[in-house]
Amino acid sequence: MKIKQLSIFLQNRMGSLSKPLEILSDADVNIRAMCMADTSEFGILRLVVDDPVKGKEALEKNNFLVKITDIIGVEMNDTPGGLTTVLKIIRDNEIDLEYLYAFSHEKEGKAILLLHSDNIDKLISALKENGIVIVPSDEVYNL
Repeated sequence: MKIKQLSIFLQNRMGSLSKPLEILSDADVNIRAMCMADTSEFGILRLVVDDPVKGKEALEKNNFLVKITDIIGVEMNDTPGGLTTVLKIIRDNEIDLEYLYAFSHEKEGKAILLLHSDNIDKLISALKENGIVIVPSDEVYNL
């Protein structure tokens, strides 16, 4: 149920994003979703890949600082208000989100929302109790 996400710490310099992506490509690791957060000094590249362990090993072998973090994926309607519906449940259950990102996929009218909280189990329970579909990790890895 929980998805393993790679968090890669990068210097905020021109071209710093291309090297880890080349390493993953050379290791035959496929990226399913990604987001980038940056400050003036550094950035954090968050990736969901088809093989997190293989991806982490390849990056660490090339001197990247990589952390594996548990996140969850939920299915939401890919319509106006789809995200708001999920966020209202999270707010009503007083769960603090650290970050989120989303992507669409082949299911018509649906998108996958990736979420991280310091209390993943409480997040899963609250969403399930309110009818939100938790996307299995294998489904995300194999998209």
